[in-house]
Amino acid sequence: MKNKKNHLALALAGAMFMMTPAAYAADVSLQDAINRALAENTGLKVTQKGEDSAKYKLEKAKIQNGVAPAVTGELNAEKKDSGATDASGKLAATVSIPIYSGGKNQATIKQAKIGVQSADLQTERERENLKLNVIKAYYNALEAKKTVGVRQETVDKYKEHYNNVNQLYSAGAKARIDVIRSSVELSNAQQNLIKAENNYEVDLATLRNYMNMDRTEPLNLTSDFSYDVFGIDMNDCIDYAYKNRKDLLVDQYKLEQQEQAIKAAKAGYLPSLKVSLGLDQTEKYKPSSSSSHGASAGVGLSWNIFDGGLTRAEVKSAKTDYDIARLNLLKDKEDIDLSVRQAYYSMREAEKRFNSTKDAVNQAEQDYYIAREKYRAGEGLMLDIIDAQEALSTARLNQISAQYDYARYKATVENAMGIGLNASETAAAGDLENDVDATLSQSSIAERAGDTAEALRAAEQKQAERDGETK
Repeated sequence: MKNKKNHLALALAGAMFMMTPAAYAADVSLQDAINRALAENTGLKVTQKGEDSAKYKLEKAKIQNGVAPAVTGELNAEKKDSGATDASGKLAATVSIPIYSGGKNQATIKQAKIGVQSADLQTERERENLKLNVIKAYYNALEAKKTVGVRQETVDKYKEHYNNVNQLYSAGAKARIDVIRSSVELSNAQQNLIKAENNYEVDLATLRNYMNMDRTEPLNLTSDFSYDVFGIDMNDCIDYAYKNRKDLLVDQYKLEQQEQAIKAAKAGYLPSLKVSLGLDQTEKYKPSSSSSHGASAGVGLSWNIFDGGLTRAEVKSAKTDYDIARLNLLKDKEDIDLSVRQAYYSMREAEKRFNSTKDAVNQAEQDYYIAREKYRAGEGLMLDIIDAQEALSTARLNQISAQYDYARYKATVENAMGIGLNASETAAAGDLENDVDATLSQSSIAERAGDTAEALRAAEQKQAERDGETK
């Protein structure tokens, strides 16, 4: 358990929880969101626990396959028919030292060491994936917020238009059908606004979940889209991924573990040799007192000449697992190639859309203004205004979508390449609280959800009652 957070974590906490007087919302930049998630996310804590598990497995392997000391004690008391009592005690210490195991002990320990390295890489990859998820959630929320703005503006324009049509209808300049049509379009626009507002709240909830913060905390997202040119060729991205993807390195470690498993299995064909040493002390208490001690030493050689084909089967099984590991490594290389290409193509497509929407919004605004003024002058049709407003909304939404699609896909390309964390992110990840008791005691979700074991007992009781009623 970490008792102290470094200065980065303190600065992050201040940024997250300092409320602005106007909005009472925490100002959160994209970097703040990433750092907080890396320092607080529960899923990441679960993955990081795998590092501890791997270390203990290595510790266990060293004990089981190394020098094995043992201390035993005995205390005996026996009452005879004559009424006399015999009482004695014995204390013995032994140590067994493996001299030769056919390579099995060394291979088993090597497997466990590789497991520790693999667990570290798995945590690193999980951090990179969490970073990507936070980036996507952050940009999703920004896009949703801007979509709400577009939908709200559309509603406002339809309200204004509805009022104008009503005035013209009252003056006898427009037909009743125009009033009805404008009312319907206003209602449709309001429906789209309601959906957009809900999407925004859902996206904020997702972001809060990744950051593991108060689920009702108001947020003010201070970062926004900025167009950064991605100048790396796709083939270079793929080559970089082959060398830097942590999960691919994990696959290589798994392959090396299977190589050690084959060595351990083949050790069954070979003899094993160990030396044992022992000391013992025996004390007799009744009916008379006496003491004796002894020492022992021995060399044990064992060789299973015939085991009914067990070793052969174990070797074949280990070789099969090795082949599976080789194929998994190849498959993941293929998957990485595909994931980089998909993200890269999608990023370039979004980039083209972004560049093509720059003039579309201005043109749509001019078209809407012309259609509205012509209608007011009695020269245009209601359909012209509806079409122009729809085109304007679509142009603005297309521009927003292209911007954030580019930002998300650019982050996805970098993740697919295996680009690691920056300095501040690495520091934040180092502040992850890995003590389970502390995590549970600090969790508002755990407090609100209550005792799950109690809920389980209640569910079992209800099921038992239902089962009793059916009998």
